This record gives sequence, C-alpha cells and structure tokens, in this order.
Amino acid sequence: MCSSLNIRYPILQSGMSRVAGPELVAAVSNAGGLGILAALRLEPAELRAQIRRIRELTNAPFGVNLWLHPAVVRPVLPETIEPDTLAGAQQRLNEIRSHVGLAASSGAPSRFPELVAANFEVILDERVAVWSIGLGNPGREMVSRCHERDVRVMAMVTNVRDALAVADTGVDIIVAQGTEAGGHRSSWTRDTAREEAGTMVLVPRVVDAVTQPVVAAGGIVDGRGYAAALALGAAGAMLGTRFIATRESIAPSFFKDAVLAAGPGDTVVSAAFTGLPMRTLRNRFSAEYGDAPVLPPLLQSNAAADIFAAAAQRGDAGYFPMPAGESAALVGDLPSASDVVRGIVVQADRILRDFTPPDTAT
Repeated sequence: MCSSLNIRYPILQSGMSRVAGPELVAAVSNAGGLGILAALRLEPAELRAQIRRIRELTNAPFGVNLWLHPAVVRPVLPETIEPDTLAGAQQRLNEIRSHVGLAASSGAPSRFPELVAANFEVILDERVAVWSIGLGNPGREMVSRCHERDVRVMAMVTNVRDALAVADTGVDIIVAQGTEAGGHRSSWTRDTAREEAGTMVLVPRVVDAVTQPVVAAGGIVDGRGYAAALALGAAGAMLGTRFIATRESIAPSFFKDAVLAAGPGDTVVSAAFTGLPMRTLRNRFSAEYGDAPVLPPLLQSNAAADIFAAAAQRGDAGYFPMPAGESAALVGDLPSASDVVRGIVVQADRILRDFTPPDTAT
C-alpha cells in the first residue's frame, strides 16, 4: 500500500470536517503518512484553493475526503420535511436556544448545498493522489474515472457486506471502521448496526473477505494500536481523534481541550447534531436534545447552526458538535502532527522488534 500511495508509513489521518485543514494535511504527509483534506462543506472554488495551498506546504501525496451519502449527493429539500417532525425538532432546539440566549425559530432550515458532483470534478482535475470516500459506494464509473487520472480510491465501511460491495467497484483500499471510531458511522443505505463490530473483530473479518489492502480505523491513537492493526492483517491504520489534539488541527481550542479532558465513557453515538449517527464527546447539547425528532441528514445540522455558531463564538464546548472516538480517553497531550506520526512509528517498531511469537511447534 505504501508503494501504491508513494508514502513512507501506512499511517492515515482521517478527513475530519472542521478539523482537517491544509496545515494538518501537509504536516501528516510531510512526516511520511497520508494527510486527508475534509471537503464535505467546501464549495468547489474553495476546495481547489485548499488543494493548492496543501501543495504549497508539501510535495508529498495527500488525499481529499468526499461523502457519497445519498442525502449529500442529492440533498433532501427542506420543504419535504414532515410538519410534525419539524415542529418537534424546533421545539427542542428552541429550549436549547433559550439556554444560550438565542431567539426562537420555527421555520425550515436552509438547504444543504449540492456539492458532490462539482467537487469530484475538482479532485479529478487536480489529480489528487487519493480520493477518500465517506459514507457511500462510488460505483465502477467513478472509480474508473479516478484511475484514468491516476487517482487512488479509498472507501470506508463498517461491515463486511459493504466491504464486498465497494470491493466489487475496484476501489484500491478499504478502511474498516470499528464501532469505537469517532465521527459519522460509515454506512449509507440501511441500518447496519447488527453487522458492525469493534475494530479488533471487524478488521480481520474484512481482511478475510476482500483482496484489497485494508486499513484499520477506530480506537487507534499510538504505536500500540498501529502494531495491533498490523497483527490483525491490516495494511495500515487511520487515526482521527488523535489528530484533533494537535497543533495543526483547525478544531477550536475548547474542542481540543475537551479531547484532552475526556475519560472512559465520555462519548455517545447521536444523530442530534447532523441527522446521522455520529460518535461525539458527550455535552449539554446531546443530553438536552434527548429523544426529540431528528430532521433528515445535514438539515438537522443546518437547523442547529445558530446554536453551534453561538457556542463557537463563546468558546462553549457544551453546545458545539465535537466528533471524537472512544480513544479520546487515551489522548493526553497536544503535539505537532508530525510528532504524532513519528511517535507511532517508533513505538510500534519497538513493540514489533521485542515481540517473540509463541512456539507453535507440535
């Protein structure tokens, strides 16, 4: 996989929205890993500008993450929201707004922009080294178009059935996302909860099912997790939460501090922030939203955008979305991203060199 991607270490940084900007991407790639830019909310011109900014910061390969969830490829129209669902969601959001000093609202949220097709063309035009897919199956045509431009394709899945589906399209790399992972669950067409598993179980399942290199994701923050991923048969590891708490991350400082302060059990999977299941740090918003109705994907986040913006302006972690995995409890410092990559390599090398396999002779 390293040879295919022209990287030194099979350590990949997850393309996290509002975390992975050009500086973080370049720092990881300069250290020998693969940095990945988050493009979910970027307009095409902004995406092109950020790709070119990364190229000013590094000559190394990097990737761009783009979602293919059906509700992102063809965003749900706000006017199609069921009136009772909208009223219920806004009622609960208004209760939260009253806690943060915002005016009440009852209208439909703004539409999520239709960006996927145009941003995919930017990725092809710029010949980015890797297209990282979140929440979706690219199909053979999109994969073929990438290969024509020498763009490698990497798809993330949470279960074997989806792994087989994306493998059939010809993707180059498959990321197996365990349930410990932060951020959105990488499923897109059905409820896959019964088919999902923790990283230790999911990775060997996917490795045994497909021929493509498999990258392990979920719960990995250091050389111990990286070495374990290799032992499971993975070709590398993808880290998200660990890179939130780095100097180059564009996450707000209060978000980084919350990761550093997190302990066991401090995350929750909730659709309250975006309309899709996402593992985040527990906070007042996730607790107060409770079991209120949730709007369709991304329209939920648009409806709550005023709350999130007010929280960001005040530095209030209580009402801001902070996607992070269970591994947050293992993160305790704020180094540079390059130090993270080097530290993982050094620690894993020491573990693997010192390991003595048991005598299996009979």
